[in-house]
Amino acid sequence: QVQLVESGGGLVQAGDSLRLSCAASGRTFSSVAMGWFRQAPGKDREFVATISWNGGSTAYADSVKGRFTISRDNAKMTVYLQMNGLKPEDTAVYYCAARRRASIVSTAAGYDYWGQGTQVTVSS
Repeated sequence: QVQLVESGGGLVQAGDSLRLSCAASGRTFSSVAMGWFRQAPGKDREFVATISWNGGSTAYADSVKGRFTISRDNAKMTVYLQMNGLKPEDTAVYYCAARRRASIVSTAAGYDYWGQGTQVTVSS
């Protein structure tokens, strides 16, 4: 069992940066892949980024590639999403997710545990 709690969201202006954190509990954190997804009002939840159990593999949505960076610290049982060059279209609730496998996937169905989400709002 893995429990996830996101933090770090807020209201920023276009071009600003934010770092989201996702604190995990559970003995299996260091052996599972993690991901970030987001959901804007009226839209489906979409993939943002994912990282393998040891950080050796990562993947990003095309819309955030080059601006966002996912990382993890297994000793702190935390996964991060560094978001630079934020745009108004990045406005959404951001969710952290964990899956019961070490390898990465970009589909929400591949994840077994979810956090409650943190709001990110980017003004123009």
